Amino acid sequence: MITREIKMLPRPTSTYQLLLDAAIAWPDGIATQWIPDPADPARCLAWTYAELAGTVTRIANALTALGVRREDAVTLSSASTSMLYAATLAAEAVGIAAPVNPVLSGERIAELIRRTGSRVLIAAGPELDPQLWPRLLEVGRQAGMTAVLALRPDGAHGEPPALGLPGDEPANGVPDGHRPVVAYLDEMIAGQPSGHLAGADLPEAGDLAAFVHTGGTTGAPKIAAHTHANQLACGRGIAQCSGLAPREGMLGGLPLFHVNALIVTGIAPMFAGARVVWPGPVGYRDKALYTRFWKIIEHYQIAAMSAVPTVYATLAQVPVDADISSLRLPIAGAAPLPSSVREAFAAHTGRPLLEGYGLTEATCASTWTRPGEERPGSVGRALPGQHIKAVRIADDGSWADCAPGQTGVLAIGGPAVFAGYVTNPRLGGPRASREGVVRDGWLNTGDLGRVDADGYVSLAGRAKDLIIRGGHNIDPRTIEEALLAHPAVAAAAAVGRPDRHSGEVPVAYVVPAGPGRFDEAELLAWAGTAIGEPATRPKHIYPITQIPVTAVGKQFKPALAADAAVRSVTDALVAAGMTSARATTAHEDGRLVVTVTGADPGQVRDAVAGFALTVRCGPSPAPQTTREVTRRKGTRP
Repeated sequence: MITREIKMLPRPTSTYQLLLDAAIAWPDGIATQWIPDPADPARCLAWTYAELAGTVTRIANALTALGVRREDAVTLSSASTSMLYAATLAAEAVGIAAPVNPVLSGERIAELIRRTGSRVLIAAGPELDPQLWPRLLEVGRQAGMTAVLALRPDGAHGEPPALGLPGDEPANGVPDGHRPVVAYLDEMIAGQPSGHLAGADLPEAGDLAAFVHTGGTTGAPKIAAHTHANQLACGRGIAQCSGLAPREGMLGGLPLFHVNALIVTGIAPMFAGARVVWPGPVGYRDKALYTRFWKIIEHYQIAAMSAVPTVYATLAQVPVDADISSLRLPIAGAAPLPSSVREAFAAHTGRPLLEGYGLTEATCASTWTRPGEERPGSVGRALPGQHIKAVRIADDGSWADCAPGQTGVLAIGGPAVFAGYVTNPRLGGPRASREGVVRDGWLNTGDLGRVDADGYVSLAGRAKDLIIRGGHNIDPRTIEEALLAHPAVAAAAAVGRPDRHSGEVPVAYVVPAGPGRFDEAELLAWAGTAIGEPATRPKHIYPITQIPVTAVGKQFKPALAADAAVRSVTDALVAAGMTSARATTAHEDGRLVVTVTGADPGQVRDAVAGFALTVRCGPSPAPQTTREVTRRKGTRP
């Protein structure tokens, strides 16, 4: 194992206190560098720790002046900017930060605002996103918010455009005459004190710091509540295991509504006085970034970066045209790392990828691969202060610990386990509940894995992603790894296709490596040779232009599972002579429903009898065939 002398701040009681301590320890040290445009990577906006602390304090005081109190949420929805980062920390200082993915629909954002009880919305202004701003402005008015504050792009100059207000006509459910305060955040903080919180006490460790929405793949997303103690425990462990040093550079390219950006690059570096470089408003999603990526690593002397596997797969194809000797910690997380990506990146750059594992309900990361401890197939050991084990869950709900090396459901314990899922704060009940997900202090992750005798954790798939073929549990990663090893396959994802005889059969979706490269028979034969267990071999392989992904690059398998269901039902209908029938899918209350139109209901029932699937006849609510979804880039959160 490679060891480094680590100097970190003492244990603060809140994220705001952490920032103040960092500003005292390294007042002139660069805290953040924001690159407005990756096409011009040498131009950046830099803040010292003292400047960041002053800006955060001014924003916090502005929020207090708007009526935000400790139990109030502040919704933040924007592409990444320096002021969004500062506003997130400020919201935690005097209230609760509630970051929201800006690509969500207005209805979904409004629902999240309602469920968190948010009073203030901080959003991308018209210069940052001219389409998003009016939509969020109207959402704020509809929600009866106190204020809607606009952000400007980093490096913006001159007089900003007028913000405009929603029309004077009262909307449904909106009190007549309600108009929120609408202003630029820059204007609101002018004149606010920067040296102390005015009218607000310092937050305590047990206070709620953030409401973070989860993926919400099949319905309304859950909202995880983090305390200051949660975020500090996770951030400190990451800083300690990474060996970050003062002024050392870390790249932050994930969006700030994601816990990885918030904790790994937003909070952990403060413990060590490290420097975070943010490459443009959309970070890793900006294709222009990759043409200058290695130059940015050299110019800013980046030592660490955190990204999802799809980013590293792309980087493995980008010629290294700069000195990247500073890069020692390329960290992969948020999704399983295919061995082909690990090997390709290491061969291309000479640097091994270091895997971590975690989830929003455990604040962010729970395991980490220390430098020099790389074990292919492992996501490292538990972070300091955290605990992880594999358990067997019986039908009656009882738990039993697995032996070392035995696969079970992973459970996490320790100070990073979240406060619970948010309940409606306006109903007078508890703000967060752990019921059904935390047992005796242990979080049921829903992930399958094993922990060996040395504490190294290996993942075995998501319990809900398992393909169950006639009682045989199939890990989709076995299929994906086999197909990714074929030179004609650029990306792969395996899901279960409903089958009346086996319940499910495995099928795969692949992105061909080039035009004319797809040959199903060849790939099926390849998989038959590469996969030893016959039941695990895919029954069908379908070409697709792009694997649906979430906003941070995770595979979005529900879209593929829905497509597989449509294919299965369609084949059954055609076999029964109903060639004009059409099958569509929708998610209702978290379950997949297939609706068939253009056919006799009785014949449909006979044709799909035996499928472990909900099939109805008649008009479909908001129908959308997954084949249509998979032809375009998936952007669901």
